[in-house]
Amino acid sequence: MSKQRDVEQHSRPPAGDALERRSVIAALAAAGIAGPVMFAVVALVQSLLRPEHSLVADPISALAAGPSGWVQDVNFFVFGSLMIAYAIGLHFGVRPTRWGVVGLAFLVLSGVGLVWAGLFPATDATGAPQDDRILHIVVFPITFLGAGSGLIVMSRRMAGDPRWQRLATYALATGIAVLLLLLVGAGLVRPPGAPLHPWWGLFQWILLAVWFPCTVVLALRLLRLTRVADAPR
Repeated sequence: MSKQRDVEQHSRPPAGDALERRSVIAALAAAGIAGPVMFAVVALVQSLLRPEHSLVADPISALAAGPSGWVQDVNFFVFGSLMIAYAIGLHFGVRPTRWGVVGLAFLVLSGVGLVWAGLFPATDATGAPQDDRILHIVVFPITFLGAGSGLIVMSRRMAGDPRWQRLATYALATGIAVLLLLLVGAGLVRPPGAPLHPWWGLFQWILLAVWFPCTVVLALRLLRLTRVADAPR
C-alpha cells in the first residue's frame, strides 16, 4: 500500500504547477469571453457611426474601407488571436481523446481565418471596398468551416467528459448550424446576383448570433471549472 501511495504521489503534478496550469487555462477562457463581445461591440459601433455602411446589405469586412478602416482590421486581428488562445484553453480543459487534437486544429483554423481578415482586408489599393479580393475571399469559408467543424469534433470529447456532458449537445447543434449556414451563405447569399445577396450583411450577423453565444457559454464553463478546482475543500 505504501509503495502504491508513493507512486500516486509522484505521478501527480506538483501543487504549484497545477495552480499555474489552471491560471493559464482561466486566462485562455477569458479570451473566449472577451473576443466575441469585443468584436461585436466594435463592429456595431463602427457601423452606427458610419452612415454609408448598412448592417443589412454590407458585410462586416466592408468596415475596413475608408480612413477609419484600420479599426476593423485591428478588430479582426485581435479577435482571431483571442479565438486561437481560447481554442487552446478549451483543448486543455476537456478530457483528452486519441483524436482530440483534430478539434483544436479546426478551432485554431477558424482563428487564423479571422487574423487573415485583419491582415488582408476587403479593400483595394485605394482603400475602397472590394469584397471579392482574392486574399480576403477565403476568410469566410476558413473561419466558419473551422468553427463549425471544431465544435462538432469537440462536442464528441465533451460527451465523454462528465464535466462537459450537459453542453455537448449544444456544441454539436451549434457546429452543425454553423456549417449549414456556411453552405447557405456560399450558395445563396455571398455571390453577387444571388437571391439573398441584398441581405449579405444581415446574414453575417445571424451567423454570428448562432456562433458567439455558444463560444461564450463554453468559455464561461471552462472558466468556472478552473475556479472550482481552485476552491478550498
